[in-house]
Amino acid sequence: MRPLHRRFPAPHCSQVCRLRQCYFASFILVFMVMSQTDLAEAMQVVDLRSPHSFLGDPSGKEYFISNVNGEPDSRDNNGFITKLDAEGKVVNLKFVQGGGEVTLHAPKGMALVNHTLYVADLDTLRAFDQKTGRPVLTLSLAPQSKASSASSGKPVSLVDVAWDGQRFLYISDSTNNSIYRVDLDQQYAVSLLVHDDRLAGPSGLAVHPKSGHIIAVSWEKGKILEITPEGALTELVSNGFFTARFQNLSGVDFDRWGNMYVSDQTKGKIWRMTPNQRFHVIAEYLPSPADIGIDRGNNLILVPYQYADAAEMNGLEAPAGSRSKGQKRTLADYGFVPPPPKPQPEGATKK
Repeated sequence: MRPLHRRFPAPHCSQVCRLRQCYFASFILVFMVMSQTDLAEAMQVVDLRSPHSFLGDPSGKEYFISNVNGEPDSRDNNGFITKLDAEGKVVNLKFVQGGGEVTLHAPKGMALVNHTLYVADLDTLRAFDQKTGRPVLTLSLAPQSKASSASSGKPVSLVDVAWDGQRFLYISDSTNNSIYRVDLDQQYAVSLLVHDDRLAGPSGLAVHPKSGHIIAVSWEKGKILEITPEGALTELVSNGFFTARFQNLSGVDFDRWGNMYVSDQTKGKIWRMTPNQRFHVIAEYLPSPADIGIDRGNNLILVPYQYADAAEMNGLEAPAGSRSKGQKRTLADYGFVPPPPKPQPEGATKK
């Protein structure tokens, strides 16, 4: 049976009118035979508040969603982070919540490093214990602080955080067209990795799993850019006069095979770029997909719908070349765990 793409009409979403009871685009390679199962229901999350980023623990046992819960630049201290279990069910809607001893205004991008959850919050990098949610770090990158080296004088607006898997965190600053580097081995020393107008409002960040280069997507110009660990910048993809493919890119991540996924929040699309730089739309007519994440272990894509107050987890197709020739494809190729083997009848002997 061929996989099915479901396409839904585009909803009318805005910041003023948030769709509490949004319909979901169960979009990526879903089989008709699974439409009556409980799996799709378990992988949809509702009752969120302006969810921006959706992140999975590398172990595949926990997931986190950041909720702006208000205007994206407001210091209202009512942001929160939702925690999900391995099945995508909400464990704690407000696992971390602004108020009292916790400051959290408008949490956006996140990164997990050794059981510490790092969160971009306006002009501050905050960190929380993954198990308890208690704050463990507050690192200001405001212009008056020594941490920020951007020379424009504009307010710092942090959007995303990415970890290189070793010692560095990278943080995008959309207002100042800058990307900062935080050294985890040097007591969170901050330096300016790159400041370049070609970044055009850098939004989502990811570290290429093979090259170690930083990939940034542009909100203002719909670009995809590559930055070396030394700060050299290259435009990988740019819109041309006849090729305005992207509009406002929000998120970017990679699967285990090196395919890159980017979300266009305004056009409601998710694109996949293969290692040979071919683009395919894998989902469209989505209600404001924001900072997507990829669960590489379980081969799932994690999509927050910012103006629909909801999020969704869905299976990704494994490349045909990842299986031996002639081997049949299974649901596991699409990110779904196969059912356990049937028990043998009583009295049966094991071979």
